[in-house]
Amino acid sequence: MKYLEFNFQTMPCSETANDLLAGLLGEAGFESFVEQENGLAAYIQKDLYDEAALKQALADFPMPDTQVTYTFAEAEDKDWNEEWEKNFFQPIVIGNRCVIHSTFHHDVPQADYDVVINPQMAFGTGHHETTSLVIGELLDAPLEGKRVLDMGCGTSILAILARMRGAAACTAIDIDDWCVRNSLENIELNHVDNIQVFQGDASSLKQVGPFDVVIANINRNILLQDMKYYVARMAPGARLYMSGFYVDDIPVIHAEAERNGLTFAGHQEKNRWVVTRFELPKQ
Repeated sequence: MKYLEFNFQTMPCSETANDLLAGLLGEAGFESFVEQENGLAAYIQKDLYDEAALKQALADFPMPDTQVTYTFAEAEDKDWNEEWEKNFFQPIVIGNRCVIHSTFHHDVPQADYDVVINPQMAFGTGHHETTSLVIGELLDAPLEGKRVLDMGCGTSILAILARMRGAAACTAIDIDDWCVRNSLENIELNHVDNIQVFQGDASSLKQVGPFDVVIANINRNILLQDMKYYVARMAPGARLYMSGFYVDDIPVIHAEAERNGLTFAGHQEKNRWVVTRFELPKQ
């Protein structure tokens, strides 16, 4: 497939500005991001590029004192697995219990759970704080026999780990058909079963569930918009893990969760990113 390569300049450039920009671009269909000295390189399938969606994303940029400009060109054909191997994706160990690596890695550290991910052009390698935070939660969560939803699944790394930890069945959903295809590949690589993958958004949840555990690693605005749909498909006593936002966003997430009948059960932080835990009462 053909990709467009964008170079975004943020002025002034900061980690916060780049993180916020990546989140907005992800909503506009961009699949992969590489930090640069003055901003981000970002990639999107040529057939999926929507100029109006990009302009709207930039118009919604929440830092009014930061200027965002960009140039783009058609990306040269590459072996993206080779690019990840050379430049970006190295094995990672989380909580001394889970190692995440790709098929091209050698001398992989030993851990209780060995997850193989060929990320190609998608997020979900475990390197981003939000993914590693959720993985840390799943390593300690009681998943045996549970029905799990991985909403905005990306590579399906979270659903795969949940099945390895004894979840009875997982459903993985993403709005991007490319993520669905990559998820199916990764599920096969890890020799796990009982993971249903399909393309859709929160409106498709009425077809599935109920769930004992819901994972949503997306972004603040989508979580606030769609939380009611997650709760509607949660079984009594179910737990909801949410990530993709900053510590400063916890109050607004907490308030929306309470409006939907959820009880706050804790959170973890890493470099200002956060994962929250909420529970639905058993009765």
